Amino acid sequence: MWQGLSKLTMDTFRHNYSADLPSGAAYGSSMNAAPHILIVDDHREMRELVSRVLNREGFRVSGVSDGKAMRKLLADSRIDLILLDLMLPGEDGLSLCRTVRAESNVPIIMLTAKGEEVDRVIGLEMGADDYLPKPFGSRELIARIRAVLRRSRMEDSGTARGPSAKAYRFDRWVLDTASRELLRNDGVSVPLSSGEYELLLVMVERPQRVLSRDQLLDLARGRAAAGFDRSIDTQVSRLRKKLEHDPADPRLIKTIWGGGYMFTPPVSQS
Repeated sequence: MWQGLSKLTMDTFRHNYSADLPSGAAYGSSMNAAPHILIVDDHREMRELVSRVLNREGFRVSGVSDGKAMRKLLADSRIDLILLDLMLPGEDGLSLCRTVRAESNVPIIMLTAKGEEVDRVIGLEMGADDYLPKPFGSRELIARIRAVLRRSRMEDSGTARGPSAKAYRFDRWVLDTASRELLRNDGVSVPLSSGEYELLLVMVERPQRVLSRDQLLDLARGRAAAGFDRSIDTQVSRLRKKLEHDPADPRLIKTIWGGGYMFTPPVSQS
C-alpha cells in the first residue's frame, strides 16, 4: 500500500525524532499504568518504527496488520487508543473504524495516505477522533496522541464512556452491573470487593476463553486501576470461595496450566 509514501513517512519520522527527546516522563515508570496504543498497519517496518518511538515516550504498544488481528487484540487487551491506517488490504480502515465505534468508545486516530479532504471528512464521520495525513513526523504524531488521550480522559470524567448497564446470568448467579451486585438465584446478595467485581466482569464478558494473568490484570485495571490487587491468583481464589459449590474443585473458573484461567459457564445478558 505505501509505495513512495512509505519511505517518505519513515524518513520524516527519523529526521524529526531527535535523541534528546524525553523518554516516558509523561507516564512514569509503571508499564501497567502507561496508555496502551494499538497500531493497525500492514506495513511491518512502519509498525516497528512507530512502536519504537512510542515505547520511548512511555507508551505500551501493540501492532497488527489487519482487521482480524485487531479484533482479537481488542477483545483480549485493554486498548487506550488505536492508530488505524486507512488503506488496509481486505477490510479497509474506514470499515474497521465504523465497526470499532459501534462497539466501544476507544479513541481512534486515522492515518491517511490520501490527501483529499473528503477522505478525512469520511473518517471523522465514521467516528475517528482525529486524522494524520502521510507523510507525518514523530513529534506531530506524539502530540496528537497525547491530545486525543487528554480529551478522552476529560470525557471519561464528565460522562459515562462505556457500555450501558447490563445483567450477566451464569450458573446460579446474576452479576448486575448497574448496582455492582452479585445475586444468587435464591435472592441472596454476595458482596464483592472492587477488585473482585472488576475481575469477574472481565471474565463474564469473555466466557470460554483462556485469559492469561497479564491479560486479566490489564483488562481489570482498565476499569479500576486504583486499589486493584495485583495478585490475580489471590482475586481468583476469593471469587471461587464466593461462586463455586466446592472451591477446592472449581467448575466455573478453571485453571489452565501454563495459560491462565477460563470462565467456563455459558453467559447470557439482559
